[in-house]
Amino acid sequence: MSRYTGPRVKVMRALGVELPGLSPKKIEKRPYPPGQHGQARKKVSEYGRRLMEKKKLCMNYGLTEGQLRRYMLQAQSSRGPAGEALLELLERRLDNVVFRAGFARTIPAARQLVCHGHVQVNGKRVDIPSFLIRSGDVLSLSQRSQELTHVVASLANTQSFETPWLSKDVATKSARVTELPGAGSVLFPLEVQLVVEFYSQKI
Repeated sequence: MSRYTGPRVKVMRALGVELPGLSPKKIEKRPYPPGQHGQARKKVSEYGRRLMEKKKLCMNYGLTEGQLRRYMLQAQSSRGPAGEALLELLERRLDNVVFRAGFARTIPAARQLVCHGHVQVNGKRVDIPSFLIRSGDVLSLSQRSQELTHVVASLANTQSFETPWLSKDVATKSARVTELPGAGSVLFPLEVQLVVEFYSQKI
């Protein structure tokens, strides 16, 4: 499964949830699935519920099926509940942290910033979106990158969500990771246990 590049609001309507990492747009005007029979009530099977929860993660964080499966394997081998470990790993991804720091409006935009070498971690350029940040890390943009139009627009935008585990410095356009993000840092409603159950039958 390759990364999704189609209409983003359509995906959020199909899943019935707004995914801030995928798109800043809302679905409140049409909070029902797309299509001719979108408003008709449909009974969702248990497998369908697990699949939808898994798709929420893939779409919000911009992951392929193979990537999410590898994160699930890593989470299962860690201490503590696998679901919480999975969400912590996803929240620690560099592209997600760049998004949460306000340098980009979405995670795909943040991934592009990282891949193009605009992001620095502790003063060193890092161009790997899946790089896992640690407590105490400082994220910043190079001087040239701070003037990019979409970066300036994103920093000027007042985001509606809080990120208490990041200490942001508007003057220097940087952010310090004060603590590792936990499972409660996820910005959308998710039944992560259903994701664990989905993979328990496949791994």
